[in-house]
Amino acid sequence: MWAPQKKLKYLEGRVGRTAGKKEILFFPSFERKKVEAFVLFPEKARVASHGCRGQLKKAIPPHCFKRSILRSMSYVVSDLTISAILYYLATTYIPLIPSPLLRYLLAWPIYWVLQGAVLMGVWVLGHECGHHAFSDYSWLDDTMGLILHSSILYPYFSWKYSHRRHHANTGNLERDELFVPKLKSQMPWYSKYANNPLGRFISLAIFFALALPLYLIFNQSGRKYDRFASHFDPYSPIFSGRERLQVLISDVGVFAVLYVLFKAMAARGVGWVVCVYGVPQLMMGGFLVVVSYLHHTHQSLPHYDSEEWDWLRGALATVDRDYGVFNKAFHHLTDSHVAHHLFPTIPHYHGIEATNALRPILGNYYNFDATPVYKALWREVKECIYVEPDEGSQDKGVLWYHNK
Repeated sequence: MWAPQKKLKYLEGRVGRTAGKKEILFFPSFERKKVEAFVLFPEKARVASHGCRGQLKKAIPPHCFKRSILRSMSYVVSDLTISAILYYLATTYIPLIPSPLLRYLLAWPIYWVLQGAVLMGVWVLGHECGHHAFSDYSWLDDTMGLILHSSILYPYFSWKYSHRRHHANTGNLERDELFVPKLKSQMPWYSKYANNPLGRFISLAIFFALALPLYLIFNQSGRKYDRFASHFDPYSPIFSGRERLQVLISDVGVFAVLYVLFKAMAARGVGWVVCVYGVPQLMMGGFLVVVSYLHHTHQSLPHYDSEEWDWLRGALATVDRDYGVFNKAFHHLTDSHVAHHLFPTIPHYHGIEATNALRPILGNYYNFDATPVYKALWREVKECIYVEPDEGSQDKGVLWYHNK
């Protein structure tokens, strides 16, 4: 019978590479401190990481790892039903509003935000499929993931493979695939002139609208490769030879939806398609990049070079946040992300329970920031400009965010 585990002595200190080495920790208060590390296997720190993960798994109720087709499909049906209802209400009643100002400055924006949030939920369900958290059948996961992600113009298999490498290398400056920060020496000359209120506002507007397509098409903010990298190119260095066919299938799925949209434009007009689908899809992309950015960007979160990095360090270098009512719309990916990085096959509907089981075990190693999202986003864009080792620190392979 399962029972909560006592706090692991192993986690009282940081996973280190040598016994007695001083390690940098991060705490819920987000104060960076150093303590003497206790190492379970000092001669093999990477083995210690995986051993600790096994102990953490024992703290989670076993049913949290069980996947249910019926329950997963119920969320798909629920999201698509809500999306259809919003579409019906918008196309039926918004055109009846006599005032153009009310239509375009109030009614349509409300629809765009709500529909964008629902589509973000659809993305999360496709994300479940990519992690084999949707069902016990890989073929069903990939089929549903391809359908769901293609419907929102997202290349499922391409993302699945790059995202898998992100999970395998989180926090590694040389191998991570997502929101890889720059070193101070890599910052463009004009960056110091952009860190002001107007510059940050413009950066956030561009970020919200364009960060997702720039990442997918040009790998902007992703891992640096020695040649052009794109999620739509089967021969991109992001992918191995055996992954190319499925990348091509992803492209076919996206272009099939684009063809349907083209036919809809021909039948109903460009403006209609932009209003009912284009802007909500843009909102979905904005939600996605904000959520992903804030999961991995905070002054308390370290990044590592390859010498200092190990898997557990990277997995714990992420932060849960509170998005209010949007937590439910986003299927709690927002406030159970730490647990997700430790155990990505846990279905989203067990994420909060798994998080609550892990919090007392992880103790100071669990990161949560309750700052309102709009304030947190403004703060991180202001403070988290590049990463460098702290001045005077002997831990040159542990890098922190700075802004000066």
